[in-house]
Amino acid sequence: MSIVAAFIAALEAIDPPVFRLVGGAAEFASIDTVPTAMPAAFVLVESEESAENQRSTGPVLQRTIAEVAVVIVTDNVSDHVGAAAAVEIETLKAAVRAALIGLVPDPDEGNPVEHISGELLKAQGGTIWHRELFAAAFYLQEQSP
Repeated sequence: MSIVAAFIAALEAIDPPVFRLVGGAAEFASIDTVPTAMPAAFVLVESEESAENQRSTGPVLQRTIAEVAVVIVTDNVSDHVGAAAAVEIETLKAAVRAALIGLVPDPDEGNPVEHISGELLKAQGGTIWHRELFAAAFYLQEQSP
């Protein structure tokens, strides 16, 4: 299972459900102005960085860290100043962190997911876009022919 698929599965498994829509890069790219269903979460690999080969002989083995973003979008216009959406985003951030911190996307090759940072991306008209960034480490190994 890919890291993105593991993240999506973990977010979809939150009980009780907190998101009406959970998707990946394709769903995120298809957003015109706001998601069709909210609250929504989108999982995207922002970057991957590999360390040097850990072996002096034999097949290549590298530790790789993927920075995976979860973009949370919520819209709560029950008040005119956006306070309801601000409260809701805090609840959603906590749910995402609880579901993902410590997750091991691939028990055979990976390490537990760690939280890196959170960042407000946009707040306008009662809609809040927030990014949570996580680190998922795994190993790349040269495949023998």
